[in-house]
Amino acid sequence: MLSRRQALSLAPVVALLTVGGRAAAAPQRVISVGGALTELIYELGAQAELVGVDSTSLYPAAATKLPNVGYARTLAAEGLLSLAPTMIVATEDAGPPAVLRQLESAQVPLHVLRAEHRFEGVIERTRRLGDLLGRPAQAEQLAQRLQAEWTASRAQVARLAAGHRAPRVLFVLSNAANQARIAGAATAADAMIGYAGAVNALGDTQGYKMLSPEAAIAAAPDVILATTQGVEASGGIEGLLKLPGLAQTPAGQNKRVLVMETMALLGFGPRAPRALATLAQGLHASAGTARTA
Repeated sequence: MLSRRQALSLAPVVALLTVGGRAAAAPQRVISVGGALTELIYELGAQAELVGVDSTSLYPAAATKLPNVGYARTLAAEGLLSLAPTMIVATEDAGPPAVLRQLESAQVPLHVLRAEHRFEGVIERTRRLGDLLGRPAQAEQLAQRLQAEWTASRAQVARLAAGHRAPRVLFVLSNAANQARIAGAATAADAMIGYAGAVNALGDTQGYKMLSPEAAIAAAPDVILATTQGVEASGGIEGLLKLPGLAQTPAGQNKRVLVMETMALLGFGPRAPRALATLAQGLHASAGTARTA
């Protein structure tokens, strides 16, 4: 725990500059904890105010060159405060709670935005960030553009999904060889699968569960959905299909594997409309081959 003296010494002070004879607030020093929030900040044109990001902030590539404060769930107050932020924006995944209390003691404004698995949440976060960053007009323009893109993608889904049975999809999250989880209801993967006109092969199973041969075979997916990072960790698509039970599923036998970048697929950020269109195209494609989106 930081001492009161340490906290106060690290607490940011918003300086005043004299511009044209009047006082103006100095540019903010913002830390973004959440890849989708970082993407929105870039879309709003406020990237110059970013002084740090978390480990999920991999897009755009410029974000990876900023100081990294670590994984959202395992933050450290010292690392955050060393960047002298005037504001921290984060999703509900941020933690641990003790670190958040330390930030509060240091009087750093911390704004936790809801991390909902629905498109309406993207619009809400866009407008909220616009208010926090003093860019409400830019945020409204971005919100309107994203809404138009989402409407177009949903119309595309309706066309692609018409006239055939909704495919059964199993989302596999693999971070290391022989360690994989599959996504049930109330997850970002489940939401995107539903938006794309498909069916989660795990049915009403809630949250994530460890992949087992029994679970994979019982799910009987037509398509296996995975992330780029997960496939790389598994040693490629062939390696992924060696995970427990996947080769025995209809998707595994037909090598129907769709691969997408993690935050584009699951982040519910500004790339969500394009990700939905890409996902729908892959899921409803007639060709039974492995695809990388």
